[in-house]
Amino acid sequence: MPRHKAEVLDTEDPARGIQLRVPCLTALDEDRIHRQLAGDEFFWLDLTAPTEAELERMGELFGLHELAIEDTIHVGQRPKLDDFGDHVFLVYYAAAEQARSAEGPLREVNLFLSGKFLITVHRDPLPALREQSKQIEGRVLHSEQFVVYRVLDALTDTFFPRLSAIDDEIDELEDSIIAQPTDKQLQRIFALKRELVTMRKVITPQRDLLARGIDTIAQLPGFQLDERDYFRDVYDHVIRISDLIDSYRDLLAGAMDAYLSTVANRQNEVMKQLTIIATVFLPLTFLTGFFGMNFAFAVNHVQNTLLGFLLLGVGSCLASIAVMWAYFRRKRWM
Repeated sequence: MPRHKAEVLDTEDPARGIQLRVPCLTALDEDRIHRQLAGDEFFWLDLTAPTEAELERMGELFGLHELAIEDTIHVGQRPKLDDFGDHVFLVYYAAAEQARSAEGPLREVNLFLSGKFLITVHRDPLPALREQSKQIEGRVLHSEQFVVYRVLDALTDTFFPRLSAIDDEIDELEDSIIAQPTDKQLQRIFALKRELVTMRKVITPQRDLLARGIDTIAQLPGFQLDERDYFRDVYDHVIRISDLIDSYRDLLAGAMDAYLSTVANRQNEVMKQLTIIATVFLPLTFLTGFFGMNFAFAVNHVQNTLLGFLLLGVGSCLASIAVMWAYFRRKRWM
């Protein structure tokens, strides 16, 4: 299968394949693109927030399928790989750099891949791709597939920092819930669960996509897949991400149970205290009510002296409190 020049160096290593340099373009420069295509030189075009007119013009320059251009214009596609013969259209997702972005936790990236070029289109700036562009520009590479691997690997690895932050936040939530549960913690648990569900919706199809899409990429005209280890590495990373998402969902479920248990325990503690107070005042209410009745004998012979007031009035109340306190201590309710 023929290999594209892509600014081939003078030396050639049969063990590693043809060494090449891959230009990285960041704008729709038609003159430069025409020269690259005419020279049969593999290159990478990375576009950030292009207009609809620019996307349509890009489709004309590269001969891209109109359905792929339409999916690129209308974002929100499910991860997929469409084979159009001389090129493939790949919808892939990366994690947002900001933890609580207004656009959500994911960033959609549309990739067009052929034996002559790699095109990546995304609405928001992606530092991961910018960093890869800086590293690839001017670097000696041994195959086009290495560029594709670096791009997919960079997009996949954006999930790990966010998942690590979620792991730390779950630990903090569990500690704070035990100390003092609040409604804010409950809202944050629900927010993290929604974020993980959103990630799960794209990671699962991306995992399946990588499992079956390697052969599709290998069959592109002019694109030789000389090593599958690179894409197996990306596939392994996606599996790890999928496992981490499932683990963190279980941890959040545990945090939710801890929150509900802690709140229930605190409510039970409050109810126990209120019950003790009500129980203590029950005999006091009876005594004060009984001696508060104006019976002639009690008024004339019992409650008409200071000693009677102290013994029967105050003394009986203190005695009932002491008896109730001893009873509660014996039952270990206090």
